[in-house]
Amino acid sequence: MKKLVIATRQSKLALWQSEYIKAELNKHYPDMQIELKTFSTKADKILDVPLAKIGGKGLFTKELEIALLNKEADIAVHSLKDVPVVFEDGFVLAALTKRFDPRDAFLSEKYESIEALPNGAVIGTTSLRRRMEIKMLRPDIELKDLRGNINTRIAKLKAGEYDAIILAATGVQKLQIEDEVNYFTPISTDLMIPSMGQATLGIETLDNKELVDLLSVLNDENAYIESTVERDFVRVLEGGCQVPIGSKATILEDGKNIKFQAIVGMPDASERIEEEVIEPIENYKEIGKKIAQSFIEKGAKELLKRAEEIAFK
Repeated sequence: MKKLVIATRQSKLALWQSEYIKAELNKHYPDMQIELKTFSTKADKILDVPLAKIGGKGLFTKELEIALLNKEADIAVHSLKDVPVVFEDGFVLAALTKRFDPRDAFLSEKYESIEALPNGAVIGTTSLRRRMEIKMLRPDIELKDLRGNINTRIAKLKAGEYDAIILAATGVQKLQIEDEVNYFTPISTDLMIPSMGQATLGIETLDNKELVDLLSVLNDENAYIESTVERDFVRVLEGGCQVPIGSKATILEDGKNIKFQAIVGMPDASERIEEEVIEPIENYKEIGKKIAQSFIEKGAKELLKRAEEIAFK
C-alpha cells in the first residue's frame, strides 16, 4: 500500500495515540503516506450523562467502524479498554501495541493519596469499576460524576469541584501533563485493578489479509498474551465496558508465569467477587475463561445484572 488513512477521535489523547501509530508504521514503511482523519463518537458528543446510561458497548468505536465500512479510512486506533470483546462480522483487531502504564492514577491539588483524603472528601469519576474500588478503600468518600477529556477533567479538579479525581495513568503520561497538578500518584494494581486492556492500543480494520499482514509489525507479544486473558474473562462473563469489572493480567519478571487479578461487584462495593491467581504462561488461552467460570459459579452474572440495572436507572 502506498497510502494509509487512520480514523481517530478528536481528543488530544486520541490524536497522540494515532500519531504514535503513524510514527511506528513509518519506521517500518518510510515511503508510505499516512494521514489522520478525525471523527466524533457518541461518547464525545454526550458529556452530561454517565457512559453507562448512554448505551455501553461501542460508545467510542462505532463511528470509526462506520468510517472503515465507508472506505473513508483504512484503520482505526482505539484504547483497547474501550473496545468491545466481540466484534461484528467483517471487523478484526489486527494489532495490539506494547503496553504503557496500566495503572489508574490519583490526582489532587491538596492530597497526595486516597489514604490522605479527609473524611467525606469528594472524588470525581464516572467509571463504575473505579467507584466500586474507591468504596472498597474508603467507604466514607463521596463520589461525583466526571466526564470530558483529560484536560477538561483536570481543569474541573483545579477549579475546586473535587478534592481528587481518578484517571488512567497512561493518558496523563502520554500528554506529559503530570505537573499540571500538585499530586499525580499511580495506584498499585493490588489496590485498584484496572479495566481490561487498559494502556494498550488496539488497531481495528476490516478483515483484509493485506492490511492485517501490514499491521503485524505493531504487534507486541506480551500485550497480546495479557489482553487475551483479560478480554476472555470479560467475554465469558458477558460484561461490557461500562460495568464494574476489573481484569488485569501481568506477565511476571521470570517470563514463565502470569498473575491474573479480577474483580466484579456492585458500584457501592456492598457485594463483590475477587480472585488472584498465578498460572504458567503457556496456559494463557485458558486462564481468563477458567476464572470467569469460577466467578459465574459464585453468582457473578447475577451480580453484574443488578449492577447494570443500578447504572442504567
